[in-house]
Amino acid sequence: MSDLLKRIDERTKLAGTNKLEILLFTLGVSKVTKRRETYGINVFKVREVMKTPPITAAPDMPPAVKGVVSLRGVLVPVVDLGEYVGVEPGSERNIMIVTEYNGKVQGFLVESVDTILRLDWSQIRVPPEMLTAKTGGLVTAVTELPDGRLVMLLDVEKVLSDITKYDEAEDLYAGIEPLPDGDKYTVYFADDSAVAREQIERTLQKMGVRYVGAVNGRIAWENLEKAAERAKITGRPITDFVSAVITDIEMPEMDGFILTKKIKSDRRFAGVPVLMHSSLSGMQNQYLGKSVGVDEYVPKFHPRELAETLQRLFAKRQEVAKEG
Repeated sequence: MSDLLKRIDERTKLAGTNKLEILLFTLGVSKVTKRRETYGINVFKVREVMKTPPITAAPDMPPAVKGVVSLRGVLVPVVDLGEYVGVEPGSERNIMIVTEYNGKVQGFLVESVDTILRLDWSQIRVPPEMLTAKTGGLVTAVTELPDGRLVMLLDVEKVLSDITKYDEAEDLYAGIEPLPDGDKYTVYFADDSAVAREQIERTLQKMGVRYVGAVNGRIAWENLEKAAERAKITGRPITDFVSAVITDIEMPEMDGFILTKKIKSDRRFAGVPVLMHSSLSGMQNQYLGKSVGVDEYVPKFHPRELAETLQRLFAKRQEVAKEG
């Protein structure tokens, strides 16, 4: 247990230095390339890798959902990731990667696992638009291995969203009302997941708040610098242009921790609150976020909590403005 805690602690520190570890795996033989492509998932989201225990089939499940397994008394849904992606198995998929998102545990069947690779987020590239369009946002990032292989990082949030449709439920957004002065606020946000970006946009639209989105921290930083330049030229406070920043943790080229550090260490953005919005729900992430200056932490796929937190930040800003 002490070794496990040590590894978790090391990975927490790793995230704060714009680095990550990814678990490489294969799903089978691609129908297009006729070879085994390599995929990756952030180790921080992986609880364990194991031989697949007996699966109990359940009725009325989507095709890729094979059923449930019992892990130490907890029922865990099992998704055949290769079947979902559309890859023909070259051999039986009897390896299960157990992951956790927002406190929810699920298993993904894969053909084989390779190794754990340590990288800098700057080595992780945003995929070409053509690839993103073709996969519907399933591939969030790509990196190249020393042997020339390309590794595709999958958006597991999208997989879960497509299968469960949990983020489409209207009651998730029930109670979110337009703010009386919503058009006075502009929120900047960064997330590499198309599913998460859509949810943020939908929440902000219901609040009547303007927004500027980005697919990673680097692009968000570029957008923020443009806003700072407008504030300088017009002689107005930056908070007239940027009311708050919402950032994911995991993103190619620049992660959320580094983006937050840059914002909080730059006097041009004094008074701009940063809200961390992530599926990495461990307390260590929240502690690290606080250490780099994050003002609030909201788990993904909780739109009402996101809206309430933003309202609180806006109200706090108004109080500060009145006192000034």
